[in-house]
Amino acid sequence: MRAAGIGGVEIQPVYPMSVDDTGKGIRNLPYLSQEFLDDVRYANETARSLGLRVDITLGSGWPYGGPKTTVALSAGRLRVVETAVHNGVADLPRLAEGDSIVAGFAVKGSLKDFDPATAHRIDAVSGKLPEDAIKEAQSAIFFLSSHTRQQVKRPSYGAEGLVLDHFSRAAIEEHLKDVAEPLMKAFGDKPPYAVFSDSLEVYGSDWTADFAAEFQKRRGYDIVPYLPQLLHGGSAEAASVRHDWGRTLAELVRENYLTPVTRFAEAHQTRFRSQTYGEPAVTLADEATPALPEGEGPQWRDFSFTRWATSASHIYGRTVTSAETWTWLHSPAFRATPLDMKAEADRMFLLGVNQIVGHGYPYSPESAGEPGWSLYAAAAFNAHNPWFPVMPEVTLYLQRLSWLLRQGSPANDVAVLLPEDDAQAAFTPGHVSVTVEMKQRISSALMGKILDTGYNIDYIDVASILKTGGVHYPVLVLPSVERIPLSAYRAIAAYAAAGGKVIALGTTPSLAPGLREAKESSEIVALSEKLFRAEGHPGVLAASEAALPDVLRKSLVPDLLVQGNAEGLGFLHRHLDESDIYFLANTSNHPIEAMVHPRAMRKSYAMWSPDNGAVLAKGADDVNSRIALELAPYESRVLVLSEENGKAVAEKVVPEPDKTKELSDLSQGWQLCFTKGGSAQSVDLPKSWTEIKDRNFYSGEGVYTRTFTLKADQGSGRRVWLDFGEGTPTVDPRPASAPGIHALIEGPVREAAIVEINGVRAGALWHAPWRVEVSGLLHAGENQIVVHVYNTAINHLAAGPKRDFGDLNAKFGKRFEMQDMDNLQALPSGLLGPVKLVEERE
Repeated sequence: MRAAGIGGVEIQPVYPMSVDDTGKGIRNLPYLSQEFLDDVRYANETARSLGLRVDITLGSGWPYGGPKTTVALSAGRLRVVETAVHNGVADLPRLAEGDSIVAGFAVKGSLKDFDPATAHRIDAVSGKLPEDAIKEAQSAIFFLSSHTRQQVKRPSYGAEGLVLDHFSRAAIEEHLKDVAEPLMKAFGDKPPYAVFSDSLEVYGSDWTADFAAEFQKRRGYDIVPYLPQLLHGGSAEAASVRHDWGRTLAELVRENYLTPVTRFAEAHQTRFRSQTYGEPAVTLADEATPALPEGEGPQWRDFSFTRWATSASHIYGRTVTSAETWTWLHSPAFRATPLDMKAEADRMFLLGVNQIVGHGYPYSPESAGEPGWSLYAAAAFNAHNPWFPVMPEVTLYLQRLSWLLRQGSPANDVAVLLPEDDAQAAFTPGHVSVTVEMKQRISSALMGKILDTGYNIDYIDVASILKTGGVHYPVLVLPSVERIPLSAYRAIAAYAAAGGKVIALGTTPSLAPGLREAKESSEIVALSEKLFRAEGHPGVLAASEAALPDVLRKSLVPDLLVQGNAEGLGFLHRHLDESDIYFLANTSNHPIEAMVHPRAMRKSYAMWSPDNGAVLAKGADDVNSRIALELAPYESRVLVLSEENGKAVAEKVVPEPDKTKELSDLSQGWQLCFTKGGSAQSVDLPKSWTEIKDRNFYSGEGVYTRTFTLKADQGSGRRVWLDFGEGTPTVDPRPASAPGIHALIEGPVREAAIVEINGVRAGALWHAPWRVEVSGLLHAGENQIVVHVYNTAINHLAAGPKRDFGDLNAKFGKRFEMQDMDNLQALPSGLLGPVKLVEERE
């Protein structure tokens, strides 16, 4: 790992991969056993001795929980049960372990169809109905404080058990004592850099034992009489109660889960790294509690958990945002390539991420064979994958950009207000996720129109507006926001009065969010009238997403004007005192040829290669500057504007490939030798290994060798490249909703290569353009080219039978399902395009 440029590890113990086998030396150590903890200590000490960062998950699998989590401490939910009514008495519900009755109501109708106005409270001990309810009551509805009984997902041996209650301080404290403390003791005087919590996937959790009391204390009224309305919905009052319920749940998660774990980490000289989204109920403001926010998902042009995390970092002054990356990358495991890695990582960078946490690097002993074990849903980036020799080039690319995108400050122009109050008002029992609701309210059309017009986006919420003293962006967009607290709306009105640009999309706010705040709705309506309709109103009401580009351009000059063929182009802008940095990425499988004009004007510009830091073009920057941008599929650049004086005319320091001429076609007469046995054989290109006898299922390295003669007048004093051809665009056969990124191009090098010229390493090939500069490595006379080509492990896997996990499932239960491992086919491999020597034109 260290030699490959990987900066650290996250220790994440998950499910067993094999039954115990003394002959192979395999034994499943019980989670938190002394031997297990000794291995944690050893891994930490070894990694630290190599200068690597070490993080650890405070649990096994996800979410937190396990054998020490009792039913009473497990994830809570509000369970609703219908019973019959006989002669003025309701049948009492059967209570499971840990259940208690919150309240019962006699109703006219049934659970599926009743009028909350007919609900009358029942004596929860006797089941007796009040006199005025006996005549029309047809059934009884009981609300129970219950538990989801969700089990921890993918746990290690010995870590099985219930998911804990994230609303309960007692549940968190138990977990910290019985799980986190032993882990921290294993680290001794070398604490981990961070302790980690995966995404909140506590499904259906919407209640806790003391919820009614906490609600009364926080909201100022008793929720119990309103439970029929909370369940049924359909009225303004019910929506307000649901909002207050959701807001209370969010406060309990923050106070009883996020804050205690953060303080635990601080007390143990480490940091809490958290994926703070999902279920249950967290809001954007909750990202401010953990020290290290982390995102997940490369949905650059849709609502994403990643932009949720980076936005919070920008709002609250965090300089680093990490992202769980490559989890579903080009499944099945071992299929993903370095090009796939770049395609997803670039989208993460466009979203504001500046630290990649790659999933994953599965530990696999020699006894597991080749290509070894892998996580069920993640790519495998370890030395068992044949292309691993180019990993140092991949990690250098990631390191350069991660470092660069931490410089200065974010320069996103447009803040999109998350309609969190509307989301909470739409909660229903069992469904209390703000981020799930955001996927319905922050549309891809909204995101696309803003991005394509030349701006970048952060999300904000009303809590951040109030906490940070207003809106600190040039433009604020309200996407069909209906509910908003009066205090936050007044802050937005003050922002608009001071010159801030406010754009409401589709509709304007009209409601205060909670039940007790409902009386303030008239003031919300009045503020909307003043902001968007009255004479001289400062705000703009856009009818739909289609109207946004014109409205935005009138509000603020685009950050990056683009002219030409630029579909798929994304950018991210960072501002420094003496310079501005733009990361530019082609997210598509076709070339981009465009002119770009950044709004940030400096004296000069330079176009950098993020692969090696080389300056590709430079020139003077002025008001009329149009900077040429040519990107191969999935290629990227860094544009740097600075206060250094530039030349009056742009200078190309490295010419583009279309400014070259062919010196020689080297496609014929190669010798190919496979490092895993066999003698050298003659091949002409292109030719896939799958076409070679006895190599159709070969996974590993193939070494191509060829000599050629260079005349004395060829390549002298000019830049020269070895060009391996262009890729062929493909179409994703999967449905649009399928997880994970696929680089939709078949390259001429499958899947990566290292090129040597006359015994000197010239470079690596792992993404377009598939060419290597060989200037200075050639001489007149005979020259030798050696190309080490590496494919994936899929061909090897396709040759063998599907792995049988029957014994494993029989012993431990079915804890995982390997993804996309059926009907594997050997993939084309090797050099699949013409190879040509080209030089710069005169």
